[in-house]
Amino acid sequence: MKDPLLYKVLTYFMAIVWLVNGLFCKILNFVPRHEQIVAAILGTEFSRPLTILIGLSELIMVIWILCRFKTKLNAITQIVMVVLMNILEFILVPDFLLWGRWNIVFALLFIGLVYYN
Repeated sequence: MKDPLLYKVLTYFMAIVWLVNGLFCKILNFVPRHEQIVAAILGTEFSRPLTILIGLSELIMVIWILCRFKTKLNAITQIVMVVLMNILEFILVPDFLLWGRWNIVFALLFIGLVYYN
């Protein structure tokens, strides 16, 4: 990317997306729908601890993004994770998604942003 300011803005935006989803939506449980998705896919017995673990992995992604360590591997990892999560949710629990099956559109936009950056 030739524009360093745009690169920095996009990098911080991606980190904020992972931070909000990991910390606020999953760990702090401000959006219980995330735990319901985990429960529907993996079962209710361990849905809370698994949701917290997913949130922690998203916080690790934030740190990885901000450290700018192995950025290409990071981008590939982000893309793979977003694709996997969204395909699973699209197939298994579309009723729990904020925009239903249209959620995949926003996931693809985010993937495009990661790829571009």
